[in-house]
Amino acid sequence: MPSVDMTTAAAPSALFQALYTANTRSARTAAASAIASHVCTKGVRALIDDDILDELKRAARSKAPLEKEGAMVAFEELIRKTGLSLGAVDPYYVSLVPYLLDNYVESGKTASIKDAAEKAAKQLQRLPPPELAPRLIEELFAYLESNAKWRSKLGALELLGMFAVTAKDQVAERLGDYVPRLVPSMQDTKSEVATTAEKTGVALCHVLTNPDIQPFVPDLVRCMADPSTVPAAIKRLSSTVWVREIDGPTLAVVSPLLRRALAEKGNIVQRQTVVLITNLFKLVRSSDLAAQHAPSVLPGIERIIESAAFPEIRAFAEEAKRAVDKSCVGAAVPAVDHLTEALGDEKTAFAQLMELAEKHAGERPDAFAEVSLKFAAYAIAQLVRKRALGEKEWRETYVAPYLAHFVGKDVAVSISDEMLKKWVAVDKERNRVEGADDDDDEEGEILIDLPFSLAYGGLLLLNHTALKLRKGHRYGICGANGCGKSTLLKAINRKQIDNFPEDIKAAYVEHDIEGDETGITVCQLMIDEPRISATEAEIRAMLEEMGFAPERQDVPIMSLSGGWKMRVALCRAMLMKVDLLLLDEPTNHLDVQSVAWLQDYLNSQKEVTSMIISHDSGFLDAVCSNIIHYHKKQLVYYRGNLADFVEKYPPGRTYYTLSDDVVKFTFPTPGSLMGVRSRTRAILKMTDCTFTYPGASKPQLYNATCGVSLSSRVGIVGPNGAGKSTLIKLLTGETLPDTGRVEKHPNLRIAYVAQHAFHHIEQHLEKSAVQYIMWRYQEGVDKEQAMKATRALTPEEEAQLKVPITAKTGEIRYLESIVGRQKLKKSYTYEVKWQGMHHRFNSQIPRERLLELGFSKVVQEFDDFEASREGAGSREMSVKLVRQHLEDVGLDGNIAEYNELKGLSGGQKVKVVIAAAMWSKPQVLVLDEPTNFLDRDALGGLAVGIREWTGAFLCISHNQEFVGALCSEIWNVEAGRLTMKGKSAVNDNAFESNPASGVASAAATPGDATPASVGTPAGSGDEARVQATIEGAEEELKFKAAKGRKKLTRKQLKEREDRRRARTLAFLASTIPGATREPDTESDEEDE
Repeated sequence: MPSVDMTTAAAPSALFQALYTANTRSARTAAASAIASHVCTKGVRALIDDDILDELKRAARSKAPLEKEGAMVAFEELIRKTGLSLGAVDPYYVSLVPYLLDNYVESGKTASIKDAAEKAAKQLQRLPPPELAPRLIEELFAYLESNAKWRSKLGALELLGMFAVTAKDQVAERLGDYVPRLVPSMQDTKSEVATTAEKTGVALCHVLTNPDIQPFVPDLVRCMADPSTVPAAIKRLSSTVWVREIDGPTLAVVSPLLRRALAEKGNIVQRQTVVLITNLFKLVRSSDLAAQHAPSVLPGIERIIESAAFPEIRAFAEEAKRAVDKSCVGAAVPAVDHLTEALGDEKTAFAQLMELAEKHAGERPDAFAEVSLKFAAYAIAQLVRKRALGEKEWRETYVAPYLAHFVGKDVAVSISDEMLKKWVAVDKERNRVEGADDDDDEEGEILIDLPFSLAYGGLLLLNHTALKLRKGHRYGICGANGCGKSTLLKAINRKQIDNFPEDIKAAYVEHDIEGDETGITVCQLMIDEPRISATEAEIRAMLEEMGFAPERQDVPIMSLSGGWKMRVALCRAMLMKVDLLLLDEPTNHLDVQSVAWLQDYLNSQKEVTSMIISHDSGFLDAVCSNIIHYHKKQLVYYRGNLADFVEKYPPGRTYYTLSDDVVKFTFPTPGSLMGVRSRTRAILKMTDCTFTYPGASKPQLYNATCGVSLSSRVGIVGPNGAGKSTLIKLLTGETLPDTGRVEKHPNLRIAYVAQHAFHHIEQHLEKSAVQYIMWRYQEGVDKEQAMKATRALTPEEEAQLKVPITAKTGEIRYLESIVGRQKLKKSYTYEVKWQGMHHRFNSQIPRERLLELGFSKVVQEFDDFEASREGAGSREMSVKLVRQHLEDVGLDGNIAEYNELKGLSGGQKVKVVIAAAMWSKPQVLVLDEPTNFLDRDALGGLAVGIREWTGAFLCISHNQEFVGALCSEIWNVEAGRLTMKGKSAVNDNAFESNPASGVASAAATPGDATPASVGTPAGSGDEARVQATIEGAEEELKFKAAKGRKKLTRKQLKEREDRRRARTLAFLASTIPGATREPDTESDEEDE
């Protein structure tokens, strides 16, 4: 063979001759490499100017094996070298798909051609960037759907499966289109094609990020090829527990299966399908996504509602329809298909690129350049659809490289920037929320301005939005529960946002200042903080600015109230000299004075920017200069405070009203109390109680006297550290008074949720919520009762158990325990077990006698046991019922049953604690700072639930809105002194829908369903009820057992009939206009 010049200066014809005549692999590769180098040197236009592509395409279909193999090797080298050297060459190689795959049929002596074709095809598959991969995927599908040979189809299927790795997101978006297009191949008569197609379908479906669906991917793919497997697949899917968000790809894959299953005739399949649809659509977070897929299932659901044979199936179908309809609320009408919308953007972008290229180059791009510009336009449309508007990827990957071949790199970058500017404006207009403000003309130096996305685990919280903050501004962050507000603040604090400025110092301020047992002081905490470089003098000066007097700077952290701890946290942040304060629910645990101080402090900071999350609408109104609203995974900015935001965005009024539209709380009806016929009768009272904490120099509470009735709705207010929680703990039996006494109805059950509510469950974090409640009440009684201080015997009481009791006969016995109780006239008599004696020697001793002998603690313990047994013991304990009980307080059923407590959010844990406390059907609910961990929706649901509940309610809260909406009585605790401030009007306007007006009758029985003290204006007869309750606290609690009715004799019955007949005759004979008949009563019998 004559020698050929293999340099790039050689003519292409000579290079082709060397390629086609090479007898060895190395010589063939050298010739192919020279051709690729020639293109890299001359530029991408050499592909057509020197007829390189056309010549290699001709050779690929030549009958000469050497030419075929040479073409395949040349394609591989061209794709590899030009892709690395020139970039953005995929528009010119996509058309090579049929030329490469046709050569997959070679075998035997020409198998080397197939090998070379496979290598070239794999190079081509890796060539396009992710957003342009669908262009190549379409070519592969077009080839697959042609009359290609079966071996070539196998090659196309294998290449398609590889995109599940190289273009995962792009495949996921189009999965609902790609997988059904594989069905004809899955049904191919050639078993090799059918098997490979199914494997490809499974590989593509593995792009799904929802772990709930992944185990069923093979079933889903198999159903598409074989409809007979639909019932089995539906059975498996309906039996799984769905807890993760259902995203677009998951719904796209499942929808065809659901559509087929709804058409099945079997009752079982129909039932399982509609239940599955209910579970799936409840987990669809995007209303637009739900609306896009709802038309594929609604016709089938409606058909089942109309024609199903069994009422149960029709009921499940109706529930499925409600779930689908609810998930679509708020969606655009008609539903927006963003992939179809992008086609219009592609045409617009192409026209703009042609115009700009002509403007900069001086001539209109030719057909060869148009091929590349079309790919750039396609990329722009996809980037705009995803709101990926970052300058870097437009310049370096998707736009400028596809223009640089024809206008030069600098001009290409200029065009890319101009296009980006145009489409940013389009995106801004498309996604503008009515009422939102443009930040461009706002005053203040820009602190941060960057585009970003935010995800938590597999959940996308913010999608290609912008974080734009100005120095000295105070931004309130508003959004639905679970949208990612706290996650955003934590990501900023940890600098987990891409391209976050390194020079910006941020501090996440939360209620994490707790101190420790070593008694570390306020000042020492600052000195030991490694992020603070200030001197002690500077630290003390800052503490004094925060309100810490010199003597208070050296007190232990543990002795501070919540408000002062918040000041410590703020001081720490300011000493770190931060630019950005991140405050997450800063008003939790703060009294009115502390909230006012915090408002003034934040408003005074002109050089520090604040981002604030708070459920306190009044606080946001007083502090915020701007509002950032989470809207469809975007951050939307508004000027002004919360009131201004609501005016511009009316749906935001939910931040001002208490509504149960989103979260509903339903509490069990309180159990009845023996002898309590009036809702105004005191059932719990405290008399002259004083309490001092160990080691304290003065009492925390002085001579407190108060009473609670079934109709009580009490708000307990006062400064931090004044003794409010102490008062509640004494009333509920959590602690014991030093002097005075606390009495309650023997059968009274109290649900108490402490200020630091998590202590109730901190020993059970490995359990689910359902498991925790079942453990707590598994023996029919509340195990937490045994942990109260009132249950522990003092040394004196333990000694009392050893004191002998002398019977009337002179016999001496020692009390071991109380084992039973029964009514005795107006009180109880208790069955006592004696030490060392058989049960047959047990004795019945009246309650008063046991109290007189000093066994009040033992009696109270047994009363608590019996009260708990009457409440919790009367309820069936099953997973289904406990789960439903948790759902009644707004906790998702799947989370309640399957998620461990340690993985729940603060609000979810509070719901678990409230549900557990209410399981025993208590008559009194006591909440200490219930608003601390509940978001706005949950707070509204709780308020409405309490309003409709018929038991007594006591609440400590600094949230004036919550207290004003529910509490008709105010107890003020200040400096350890309790004062009753009388009756205040309940603020019905705080609720989104006002309750019906009316007052519960004072004579109503405890079992009445009428809410207590709802809508009662000040100055009503309820004031007398409040006063009667307070005065009743001065008397000893005495409850009369229900009186049995005496059976009448025959004579008495006859006399009663005579009296009633006489009344009737007198009424009929009356000549007085409008006379009324005297009612029949039983008073005369009782008098007898």
